[in-house]
Amino acid sequence: MRHILDYRLFFPVLFLVICTSFALRPAGAFETSAKYAYLIDVDTQTVLYAKNENELMSPASMSKLMTLVMVFDALKAGHLKMDEKFYISENAWEKGGEKSGSSTMFAKKNTSISLKNLIQAVAVQSANDACIAIAEGMSGSEAEFARAMTRRAREIGLEKSTFANATGWPNPGQKMTVRELAVLARFIIRNFPEYYKYYSQKSFTWSGITQKNRNPLLYQNIGADGLKTGHTQESGYGLVASAMRNGQRLILAVNGLASKKARAQESRRMMDWGFRAFKPFALFDKDSVVGEARVWGGKSAAVKLKTGRKITLLMPRTSRNALKLSIAYKSPLIAPVRKGDQVALLKASAPGAVPFSAPLYAVSDIERSGLIGRGMARLKAIFSIF
Repeated sequence: MRHILDYRLFFPVLFLVICTSFALRPAGAFETSAKYAYLIDVDTQTVLYAKNENELMSPASMSKLMTLVMVFDALKAGHLKMDEKFYISENAWEKGGEKSGSSTMFAKKNTSISLKNLIQAVAVQSANDACIAIAEGMSGSEAEFARAMTRRAREIGLEKSTFANATGWPNPGQKMTVRELAVLARFIIRNFPEYYKYYSQKSFTWSGITQKNRNPLLYQNIGADGLKTGHTQESGYGLVASAMRNGQRLILAVNGLASKKARAQESRRMMDWGFRAFKPFALFDKDSVVGEARVWGGKSAAVKLKTGRKITLLMPRTSRNALKLSIAYKSPLIAPVRKGDQVALLKASAPGAVPFSAPLYAVSDIERSGLIGRGMARLKAIFSIF
């Protein structure tokens, strides 16, 4: 049974201050025509908007973010170099080249292209021939590369995403959620800043053909610097985007829009709203003690709980709805408890707001008490029922 412990039991004054000065998005504050949407603040990890964020869907070319993560991993580990050449096989040319009628860099069959040019072709032109050449060059086949993509996805916290190809071409095994697309975008921004720049490149020329980046936000002077569009008949129009203003970065993932125009308008509207409607609010510093949890069978009846990182949420500029804080854990904890163990969650909620939680950790060791001590604790628990 989960135990919800009212924050006011530990810090009644602080709780009242928070209730009068901090609030989250009220119900009905924003709506979008996108079937799937997820908007987050990168630094605080506050979810500003969510709609069907955990439903699996066809990500189309937005799944190419994972294709390039495989490349960036290999570059960072020293397994690949930017000037290495990748072969354009007949398969890559036929399935992803000009003949395919899909997004392509117009690579010539039986030629070799540097990895640096292939990366730009994927990031800017969404080139399927480049994706297949990368997959074949790194794993021998696109199918094996896709299996490696799924394994890597699990390692970086994408619990639902599965991949069947490197391109995002429709396939029952190619599924993601908008939440995991946003998580993936954040992973790229945080771990590969030296390669992230390619997503803001507005055009790329190959075979004498210049193609513009399909990301509509790059041309609107709103601080956007990535990442990837997607479209198939099955998925509709989608976009994973990131923008920075005044030191604040947001990531947006949307899908299921009806047209390119709707994608451009809705994405811009959501980004503008996210930057305009919220401001950061520092809740706790790192290692702040925020409460305690009951412990059974220990030399102490409770253990203090602390944060593992600075906790900052975003406050709507207009809302005055009260924020409610609570500590959730399985009550009581069973001794022994070790210092640094994650034993509880700090939860924040408000009407109409996306719930927020952060892990809490034991401040100290709580050793098991002796046999007599555990017996007394059991008796105390029994009599407390009556």
